[in-house]
Amino acid sequence: MPRKLLLASLAVATMPLSVAATSAPTYTVAQSIAGPDGSWDYARADEDGTHVYVARSTSVTVIDTATGKVSMLGTVQRGHAVVPLRGGKLLVTSGTDGTVRLFDTRSGAQTANIVVGKKPDAAILDASGAHAFVMNADSGTVSVIDLAAAKVTRTISVKPALEYAAFGSDGTLFINNEDSDEIETVDATRGVMGKAIPLPGCKAPTGLGYDVAHGRLIAACANGKAAIVDARSRRLTALVDIGVGPDAVIMDEARGLAFIPCGKDGVLDILSISGSVVTHAGAVKTEVGARTGALDPKTGAIYLPTAKFDAPAAGGGRPAMVPGSFHVLVVKRA
Repeated sequence: MPRKLLLASLAVATMPLSVAATSAPTYTVAQSIAGPDGSWDYARADEDGTHVYVARSTSVTVIDTATGKVSMLGTVQRGHAVVPLRGGKLLVTSGTDGTVRLFDTRSGAQTANIVVGKKPDAAILDASGAHAFVMNADSGTVSVIDLAAAKVTRTISVKPALEYAAFGSDGTLFINNEDSDEIETVDATRGVMGKAIPLPGCKAPTGLGYDVAHGRLIAACANGKAAIVDARSRRLTALVDIGVGPDAVIMDEARGLAFIPCGKDGVLDILSISGSVVTHAGAVKTEVGARTGALDPKTGAIYLPTAKFDAPAAGGGRPAMVPGSFHVLVVKRA
């Protein structure tokens, strides 16, 4: 049965309306690429879709999308975000030691080690590509890095528990706050924090995407919802049912879709963003653990890192990863 969209418009209604799901192209898991053991977090593809990069516990996993060949690059201490840069460079946040490291993708050599805040997690580029904005989760700050100079030029105070971020068309930096169940707003030009956007019905938002064509944000919530926010009016407009345990929103605006990998349920939810209302358009059965991913912009393929796990530890602890089981699922249009 297709999931329903629950409209929770704060502007025009007090009771949510339901809207039928729309159909989308069929996607399927087409391939599985094995890789070395270890934890992982965010993944990104470069602009031409030749390589996918996955931030890992001690390095970066690199996948050649044409051949499926896997290699390792650099050294980090619990990598979180990985961002391809111009000129064959790569930015990686190193969470344990509070640094951002820059690497040359051709030689694998580290070209810079930049001290930021405590537990740097997500990182994104501004529209010019000249500056990186790093979300320091424990410090509750954003480090602004001049990439040409390889140094921090500004530190913006926000709140702890910062997760993924996105830039709006007006230059506002929007940042999910996992503990406060809201989206923080930052005037990136002035370096000043603005008024937060509350997300009632959304618990622990992590992944965040921005739909440029419609000026709206999509936040992935831990309680099985995707929160749709009008970025212009700064208001929640809808909650869409998704799976449980998401950690990313993967935007494919060229195809009018957004993908949300949900690691606890092992599904990849597909949202249609081509119309005035975001609708749930389908889901792909993936695997438990597949919670982040990357889009190949040329082919539209989605790369989802995951692994096999033992039964959960006693007392509700995290299950242990089965040795030799890390792999990347490749989801393609059928």
